[in-house]
Amino acid sequence: MGVRPQLPVPAAVPAGGDRPLLTYLDDATGERTELSAYQLGEWAARCAGLLRDGCGLTPGSRVAVLLPPHWRTAAVLLGAWSVGMAVSLRPRATAGLPVLEPGGGRPYDAVFVTPERLDDWLEDVPEGVHRYLVGTASGPLTDVPFGWLDWSVEVLRHSAAPPDHAAIHPGLAATPDGTSYDEWGRVAGAVADQLNLRAGDRLLVDVAGHEQPVRWLLAPLSVGASVVLCANLDRRRLDNRIAVNQVTRVL
Repeated sequence: MGVRPQLPVPAAVPAGGDRPLLTYLDDATGERTELSAYQLGEWAARCAGLLRDGCGLTPGSRVAVLLPPHWRTAAVLLGAWSVGMAVSLRPRATAGLPVLEPGGGRPYDAVFVTPERLDDWLEDVPEGVHRYLVGTASGPLTDVPFGWLDWSVEVLRHSAAPPDHAAIHPGLAATPDGTSYDEWGRVAGAVADQLNLRAGDRLLVDVAGHEQPVRWLLAPLSVGASVVLCANLDRRRLDNRIAVNQVTRVL
């Protein structure tokens, strides 16, 4: 399997590259996707290549991500941050976290949205911006509007070789509001402390109530915990989910 790609966050990745680092479950569709650190690193590397080589973007370019908690969202975010993008997220951060301002008067260089949220951006994205639809179901999208591209198709055109993270300076802005990579690392660690997360923990997240990536992605990865994302969570199955997935913390 080769050398495990480095995840572009200050993470102490759990030992064992083949163990699930991120598990995505959908109780409405029955989907179960498990990604090891190696596999998530590969998807992130492909997305980094899409932005760097496919779009020609450079560190400091602005990328908007309007995606729900999902394994593909994790790949987009980690890929963008691994090549120095300033990533703006919606919804905005909640109290106690840095505010992630969308826009600020300067157009984004690339936009990632789900088909369900496309109307939020369809009329607002200027010409010249790279536009990607990211489906949350497996397989390519069946209906892609003119001017948009299917992320699931385009990302596979790029190598899974990890980018050179050494080129990313800790003081570089990770979000358009100017919050640096180093500052976000400290925020992620502080949130992990608030959640009492430790290395080796398995954090189950009900995605309906926790869209902020610093909680469901950066905080657990920063301390070497793994994540179980549950969409459309059937509360009657919660105990079973906890037992089967060896969950130690619930969010």
